[in-house]
Amino acid sequence: MKYRRVLLKLSGESLMGSQEYGIDPVKLAEYAEEIRTIVEDEVRVGIVIGGGNIFRGLSGSQDGIDRVRGDYMGMLATVINSLALQDALEKVGVPAKVLSARAIDPICEPIDRFRAHELLETGYVVILAGGTGNPFFTTDTAAALRAVEIGADALLKGTRVDGVYSADPEKDPKAVKFTTLSFDEALDQQLRIMDLTAFTLCKENKLEIVVFNMNKRGNLQKIVRGESVGTVVS
Repeated sequence: MKYRRVLLKLSGESLMGSQEYGIDPVKLAEYAEEIRTIVEDEVRVGIVIGGGNIFRGLSGSQDGIDRVRGDYMGMLATVINSLALQDALEKVGVPAKVLSARAIDPICEPIDRFRAHELLETGYVVILAGGTGNPFFTTDTAAALRAVEIGADALLKGTRVDGVYSADPEKDPKAVKFTTLSFDEALDQQLRIMDLTAFTLCKENKLEIVVFNMNKRGNLQKIVRGESVGTVVS
């Protein structure tokens, strides 16, 4: 097994499936099944989910909502998504717990590094909601921060495409896929893998990033087992 402890980053938009907004129960169930496969391989799993399928703070501020208040609304959206994923995981027999940067009693406990480690070691999937708990930071940054805090071997970023490309493959048919990249190469080529704060945090802590297509069944398990999937940044 290549990775024994991982932080899985999912976008809120990925939970929409074929819908225009909200949570697609079919897609949610598919993700729960994928996560179950690596839990059964005894991989310790932390998860950070965005909230863009419900509300995005930055776009809200462009529509006239105060940026700080909008970011807090986005944090609440991540809690909704996290609770939905917790429910889906429990339905397939995977114990899961939501910890939030902003505790909401009795819905979820506050994030505590030692509590997260305790839950991971006892086989729980730990879903880390609420972003960093502060406005002006993305859930990418939250994912990098939580990955370092839980001692993850890698940050697995699930996307709609199968890795990092020289350009947007959905717009440019000549875009070239990278199998591996160094942090410096990604920065030099201005590849938009994660926001700069998140990327720098991963680089400084020597935390590998794997960008892959979460919608292709089996990819998650292949990655933790060491098969070549997506793009590895190290």
